[in-house]
Amino acid sequence: MKQTYICNGCGKKINADRQDFLRIQKEWGYFSKKDMELHEICLCEECYDKLVSVLEIPVKVTEVTEAL
Repeated sequence: MKQTYICNGCGKKINADRQDFLRIQKEWGYFSKKDMELHEICLCEECYDKLVSVLEIPVKVTEVTEAL
């Protein structure tokens, strides 16, 4: 089944069968200003790279030697 997402950064279509991308889902709970909301974002690899380039603390990267 072909799943298509839209990148929240650039608006391009992401074909999940042929492209790698980041998908984040967060269900906000009590003690936040977003109680009981579910937020979802998708980022293509280019937009992910742009996002992490401005973080104060760099992303921890570990090389994986075997594909699961």
